[in-house]
Amino acid sequence: MALRRALHFVFKVGDRTKTATFYRDVLGMKILHHEEFEEGCKASCNGPYDGKWSKTMVGFGPEEDHFVTELTYNYGVVEYRLGNNFLGYPVQKVSLAVSDLQRSIHYWSALLGMKVIEKNEDKKIDLMGFSDNQCKLELQDIGGAVDHGTAFGSIAFACPRNQLPDIEALMKKEKQKILTPLVSLDTPGKATVEVVILADPDCHEICFVGDEAFRQLSAVDPKGNELLDEAMAADKSDEWFAKHNKQKASA
Repeated sequence: MALRRALHFVFKVGDRTKTATFYRDVLGMKILHHEEFEEGCKASCNGPYDGKWSKTMVGFGPEEDHFVTELTYNYGVVEYRLGNNFLGYPVQKVSLAVSDLQRSIHYWSALLGMKVIEKNEDKKIDLMGFSDNQCKLELQDIGGAVDHGTAFGSIAFACPRNQLPDIEALMKKEKQKILTPLVSLDTPGKATVEVVILADPDCHEICFVGDEAFRQLSAVDPKGNELLDEAMAADKSDEWFAKHNKQKASA
């Protein structure tokens, strides 16, 4: 499965300005590209919402050869409830909580093709990956239920486009959760990508995307910073809610 590669982790953010300051000024990441959407994504990329939203990709380098972060902003949501599903995000690995380590290892290795790189039986932690030179996935058994809250994110991987139907068929055969069957997603002026979105035994969202088109879609946009700043300056949602004597939702 060396042709599969880790891409990014998605975070929902309620305050886009403070979040952008943290990633750009504190962490020193670059805005790789920024996009605005007038309605919800048919693959639920922005969560269970159908209103205006934006997607900002940030990282220390292009997604072509770096694991990066996707920041999802829903205009009508001011904050999200945190859960215990996401445990950490060093650049070298993403750490996710699981309730049954052996069950999760079987899912990620036997079904998705990851290999076990390192085991820590005392701490009930396994480190996995598609290859040694990619961002790793750490599974940590927390000895109880995984609470995704409403701020839950998702993790994305790329694979050759012709593997997507096989991934979907295998999950159907094994009676595993498929959140979004194979679907094509259009971004105006950019490549159309195909994705299938799964959920592991603890309901962590997993997006597999066709690599060939995604390499075009994820290309660094030199205007990314400018587009994000323009969108934040034009965001009058706080004023709209105040004018109508309403409050943004807390998801």
